[in-house]
Amino acid sequence: MSTDYSGGQDPANTVMVSTMNDLPGFRIERVLGECFGLTVRARNIGSSFGSAMKSLKGGELKGQTKMLVDSRMEAMARLTEEAARRGGNAVLAMRFETSPGELGTEICAYGTACVATPLNAPQG
Repeated sequence: MSTDYSGGQDPANTVMVSTMNDLPGFRIERVLGECFGLTVRARNIGSSFGSAMKSLKGGELKGQTKMLVDSRMEAMARLTEEAARRGGNAVLAMRFETSPGELGTEICAYGTACVATPLNAPQG
């Protein structure tokens, strides 16, 4: 998981992820359908209390920020695992959806799994 607040895809991941509807330099050979990765995170009582105190004076809630970054990274890893399981090597139109729930915060990464080949790849 991320040790900072930057987020982004794990560089070791072999599934390309794009928030665009295409991949410049690649041809979409096959669309495998929508896929998603989901996680639900609950905050501990100490973190909740600390956030409540911090909200009284204002400022960033760094513990909450780190939890959301880590949650997005986990949801994205699950998304790319699902795309690869289906035989895909790319996810297009990737988006995040975050919603508070009774038990915690739900983070969903979703997009369209597909098979993409470089435009300069040999035809055959």
